[in-house]
Amino acid sequence: MMPTLTIALDAMGGDIGPPIILAGAVQALQAHPNLHIIACGNAQQIALNTHELKSDIASRITIFHCQDEITMADKPSFVLRHKKDASMRRAIELVKDGRADACVSAGNTGALFALASYILRTLPGITRPALITSLPTQNSTPVWLLDLGANVSHDAETLFQNAVMGSVLVQHLTDIKHPRIALLNVGEENNKGNAQIKVADSLISHTPSLNYIGYVEGTDLFTGKADVIVTDGFTGNVALKTSEGIAKFLLNEIQRTAQSSWLHKLLSIIALPLFRRLLKKMKADQYNGASLIGLQGIVIKSHGNASANAVFHAIEQAVHEVEQQVPTKIKTTIEDILLE
Repeated sequence: MMPTLTIALDAMGGDIGPPIILAGAVQALQAHPNLHIIACGNAQQIALNTHELKSDIASRITIFHCQDEITMADKPSFVLRHKKDASMRRAIELVKDGRADACVSAGNTGALFALASYILRTLPGITRPALITSLPTQNSTPVWLLDLGANVSHDAETLFQNAVMGSVLVQHLTDIKHPRIALLNVGEENNKGNAQIKVADSLISHTPSLNYIGYVEGTDLFTGKADVIVTDGFTGNVALKTSEGIAKFLLNEIQRTAQSSWLHKLLSIIALPLFRRLLKKMKADQYNGASLIGLQGIVIKSHGNASANAVFHAIEQAVHEVEQQVPTKIKTTIEDILLE
């Protein structure tokens, strides 16, 4: 018999809140018979979205009433001081107290980072947590990109720590035993980049346990050249959003020109299905769920505009990290590397 696995869910997070979040939770409960969900938020709203569930599913949802709700406009400092009974905070506290194995939230990213860092604390040897997610590539193997915005600026030591954490995560969540790690830079040549990139390059390259391949440029993000690409949070977030924007732009241009002439219509008939597939691949629900790694607990960030299926995949990410004991393995690896 499989052991029970418990996920604390911020039911009030996201653009729509309980209807979408709980629909995703139901999918996860159907997929994992040993899963239990603690839904944190307004009890009345949660009950409205769960009262018609079958008993075998409903019995595995516990409602944890919270009076406060964190909005997307709330500043992290305000949340820390004034929203003590917010659903996001309570979900993280359940992980801290050992009542949940992981937390999933689609809420305010800054608030989630601040609360998780304050409540769970970082692992020994880790200066700052980082946000990491997988992205599609030209081949069947995704690339993992970090940091995506948990920290706007990074020093060389933090970039090095991110390389270690990214490598550990990919080792244990995929079949890749020795992930290829690269630093995102303005060129592949050794003389390119700022001082912190060059120092990070030296730190990573002198760590035998890391499979470091050197620098990659922005054009390499989706080629499959590397398994883990490390950068600072500002650059990573811009790179991610730019990629999504380009995909949308191409699709919109094809749709617009399809109405201008018979030739354009003919071309669009051929090209439109292709770009729709590309856009779906870029925004695919299965890539939802960024992990805030480096903490003494598992926290998964879902897109605020995620669909129910995307929320399901974020919960799946949490389940996999619990099963693989990712924080413990990052801690062990950091300790081993510091002793090398």
